[in-house]
Amino acid sequence: MPVRRVIPHARTLLFTIATSAALVVSTTVPATADTASDGRDALADLRRDIDAILDDPALAGAVSGVLVRSLSEGDTLYGRDAATRLIPASNMKLVTAAAAMDVLGPEYTFRTTVWAGEDPSDGTVDGDLYIEGTGDPGLTVDAFAELAAEVADSGVAEVTGDLLADDTWFDDTRLHPDWERGDEPFYYAAQISALTVAANQDLDTGVVNVTAVPGPRVGAPADVALEPMTDNLSLDNRAGTGRPGGQRTVDVRRPSGSNVFTATGSLPLGGAPYSTLRTVHEPTDHAAHVFADALADAGVKVHGTVGRGTVPGGADEVAVRHSAELSDLLIPFMKLSNNGHGEILIKAMGAETRGEGTWQAGLTQVKPALDRIGADVTALRQADGSGLSRGNLIRAEGVLSLLDAVRDEPWADAWLRSLPVAGDSDRMVGGTLRNRMAGTPAEGNVRAKTGTLTGVSALSGYATAADGEELAFAIINNGHRGPAPRGVQDAIAVRLAEFSRTAPTSGDTPADYRGGSVAPAPDAQRHGRGDLECTWAEAC
Repeated sequence: MPVRRVIPHARTLLFTIATSAALVVSTTVPATADTASDGRDALADLRRDIDAILDDPALAGAVSGVLVRSLSEGDTLYGRDAATRLIPASNMKLVTAAAAMDVLGPEYTFRTTVWAGEDPSDGTVDGDLYIEGTGDPGLTVDAFAELAAEVADSGVAEVTGDLLADDTWFDDTRLHPDWERGDEPFYYAAQISALTVAANQDLDTGVVNVTAVPGPRVGAPADVALEPMTDNLSLDNRAGTGRPGGQRTVDVRRPSGSNVFTATGSLPLGGAPYSTLRTVHEPTDHAAHVFADALADAGVKVHGTVGRGTVPGGADEVAVRHSAELSDLLIPFMKLSNNGHGEILIKAMGAETRGEGTWQAGLTQVKPALDRIGADVTALRQADGSGLSRGNLIRAEGVLSLLDAVRDEPWADAWLRSLPVAGDSDRMVGGTLRNRMAGTPAEGNVRAKTGTLTGVSALSGYATAADGEELAFAIINNGHRGPAPRGVQDAIAVRLAEFSRTAPTSGDTPADYRGGSVAPAPDAQRHGRGDLECTWAEAC
C-alpha cells in the first residue's frame, strides 16, 4: 500500500459550536534550496487529499464542481469538474451582492416616505395619508414607530381620509414562478414587495413571528401568538397542552392566498416554548396595518380605512426614512443567507436603472455589472437573486473568477466583511458558518458563502493557508442523496487552512482518508432560522 499523508485535523474533526472567536495566526517558513521541490510535493499532497475527501460516500452519484486557486501566486491548486454548470443554491447570492454593489453602489439606501395628499400645515390632513416604499428590508416595527413619531412631530394630528400604501416601486409579482408552491408558508420563500415589515433583528421580511407556550394543565389550550399582529391577520388556535414529557407536535400554517393562520397539535405540559416564522399574504397590506397601529400609538388619528393607493402629484412630504447603506445591509443578507433581500436587490436594480421593479429588469443588470467587475461568468444562468430557483446555473470556475475579481473593487472590504466566518459564534459574524469548523485551523480564517437545497450544497469563499498564502475556493455539490455533505466541504476548507508550500509533509502513520469520520455541524433548532437556507421540515 503506498504511503499517504495523514490529514492532521480533517481526519478526526468533530465540529462544535464555537464559544468564542479565535484568530488563526499565519507564520511564514523561510525559503531554502529545497523550497521548489517541497512546494511540488506539498501541492501533490494537497491534490491527493482533496481527491480522497471527495471520495466520501456522502457524494456517491453526485457531481462536484471544485476549484481552488492561489490569489497570492495566481496558480490553480486543484480542479474537478470546474467547467460543469451546476445549481449553486445560495452561492447565487455572491453574484447578486456583487452586481448590486456595482449597480446601486455601497452607499445606496432605500427610502420610505410618508406623504399628505393635502397641505397638512394646520395639523389636519384633509384627505389621504400615503406611505410609499422602495423595498427597505430593514423596516422593523420599531422603524415604523419612528416614522410615525416623525409624522406626529411634523404637527400632523389627524387624517380625515384613508391611510394608503404605495408599493408601485416594484411590480406586484410576489412569488418567483420557479419557486416551489409548497414553500410559500415558510420564511425562506416570503412574498416580495416594495413595502414590507422586517419581523425581527435578522431582518426577515414578509413574515410574522409565531410563538406557542404550553397551557397551565393537560388539555388546556396552548398560548399561541403572532407578532406583529395586525387587523389584517387572524389566528385560529386549535393547539393544546399534552402530557409532560410528551412529543411536541404543534404547527402553524396558513392556506395560500389567505392570512388566516391555524395552530394545531400540542406542546407537552411544562415543556419549552415553540417559535418559528411564517409568511404573510400580501406583505404591503401587513406593513400598512403595522404603520396604522404605529400612527395610533403616536397620537395621529386616521378616520378612514387602511388600503392601497398611488401617491398623487403635488403631495406634501411629511416624513422620510432612509435605510442603512447597502454595504451594511449585506451583513444580514450574506451572513444569514436572507432570501428576501436577494430578490429585493434584483428588483431594486431594475427600478433604479430601467424604472421597472421586476425580476426581468433587474436580472438584465447583472451580467453587465459582472463584466465591469471583471468576473468571467459567461456560462451563468440566473433566474432569481437568492438562489432558491433551480433554474440558476453557474460553473465553479465562474464563482472563483468572481471571488478573485471583486478584490480590486473599492467595496472589497465590505464584501469580505459580509461573508460568514467559520466557527465564530457571533450570529452576525459567523452567520451560517458559526457552527462549523470550530477548533480547527479554519476557525476565524475561512470566510465563505454557504448554499443548500435538496440535493444541492455549496461552500465558496476565501482561506488563508498556513504560511499566509491567500486562497480562493469554490465547492458546488449536486445530486447527492441524504443530508448536505457539509463535512466534506469543511474538510476541504480545513485542509486549505493547513496548506503550506514550504512545510515538509507529515511523517504520521500511513492512512487513506475516506471522509467518514468527519461529522457535520450539530443540528440547529428544527424550527425558525437554523443553519439551512430553508426549513428542516421541507428538507430544502
